[in-house]
Amino acid sequence: MHPTTTLAGRLGEFAAGVRFEDLPAAVVEQARHLALDAVGLAFCAADEPFAHRAREAFALLGSGDQPVLAVGDRLPARDAAMLGGILVHGHDFDDTHIGSIVHVSASALPASLAAAIAAGRTTRELLVAYVLAIEVSARVGLAAHGGFHDAGFHPTGVAGAFGSAVAAAKLGGLDAAGIAGAQEIVGSMASGILEFLEDGAWTKRLHPGWAAASGLTAAAFARAGWPGPGRVYEGRYGLYATHLGGRAWDPDALTADLGSRWELLTTGVKPYPSCHFSHGFADALLTLRADEGFTADDVEHIRCLIHPTAAAAVFEPAERKRRPRDLYDAKFSVPYIAGACLTRGRLTLAEFTEDSLADPAIHAVADRVDFADDPESRFPEAYSAAVEVTLRDGRRLFRREQVNRGHAERPLSVEDISAKYAANMALVADEATAARVRSAVLSLGADDTTTALEFGEACSRAE
Repeated sequence: MHPTTTLAGRLGEFAAGVRFEDLPAAVVEQARHLALDAVGLAFCAADEPFAHRAREAFALLGSGDQPVLAVGDRLPARDAAMLGGILVHGHDFDDTHIGSIVHVSASALPASLAAAIAAGRTTRELLVAYVLAIEVSARVGLAAHGGFHDAGFHPTGVAGAFGSAVAAAKLGGLDAAGIAGAQEIVGSMASGILEFLEDGAWTKRLHPGWAAASGLTAAAFARAGWPGPGRVYEGRYGLYATHLGGRAWDPDALTADLGSRWELLTTGVKPYPSCHFSHGFADALLTLRADEGFTADDVEHIRCLIHPTAAAAVFEPAERKRRPRDLYDAKFSVPYIAGACLTRGRLTLAEFTEDSLADPAIHAVADRVDFADDPESRFPEAYSAAVEVTLRDGRRLFRREQVNRGHAERPLSVEDISAKYAANMALVADEATAARVRSAVLSLGADDTTTALEFGEACSRAE
């Protein structure tokens, strides 16, 4: 079978041919700012308990010579990629490709960085691979039409493995057939289940890191000539047959308009450190609170309208969502987030602390929140939200956020992204470190002499 007759082959042929000069200026600019957001989040997460436990685990697996985003550790390439993914995704504040429901940078950037350092590549080559990893991850998720979530899989872990494999294979010098082979192999590693939603487990944080490490692994096996199943996407036991439970999928989404439509440009930067499905509700409630001048004590009831697939993540089971058991659980609870927004007039990392989790004022509002199906939702193309707030004085207030902020139709500006980076870095780093990292990231690909290793050193932390 000629490789270009398969979906993996067509993606491999495309990826093999892409050069820095082929990237539109808007793609390069957006890639740099997505990377800036991701690196800032890695720094912001580096001292959190989950980060310390992850670093302890990797220390048990051995040391290496690669720098890791935001920390001073030196690890083997695959472990550096995995830890980087954990840190970028740790606060659930990282970018999301809206239509695919994939946190693309959390695997794409660490995988590309580790593979580029291992292969002695430049930052220009790193940037190209990063863009390709985002493109493939997003398209693999898009083809599922939200079906990965419905079937209980975390799209970030599943789709991110394929993007990471493409990036690692290209940086490793593989040709079109080799890049196809890396996808074919990584299909047996693509994973991540949503069971963490049931008890706030930390496994979600592992998923993009595992995807990144799997991509490097698959690329190495492809380079060694290891055969993979050619129809890894479309086959009888391929990705979509096994991961969608019989749901329909769209093969054209994987390859249509390659090189002319860039999914990176529809990747949204998060304005809030919580599940993206909650953002429309946060915006609606904060706007109503500011415009109408009511307080949390004035609220009798809040009805939220949402698509059933998204509701399963952020409203069910009801009692757990009203009393999240841990901070990560709270990020997936619209009742908790509604309480935080209305009692504090904001939704920042400060609302996801142990003290906030125990705040009786937040609980009081959460107890007054329920939800219903939203027939007007644009999910999964946008994460629509609508709220009806009934006040004790009898007033009923309504607001709809049909398109969430951060969506391509309502993108955060460059200034917004820069301000978010600055705020996150200010929590953990001095001004000199923040300026050094910012300069390194925003100059990605500016020349063809700066090495990926130099970039990695600039974005790590001496300890």
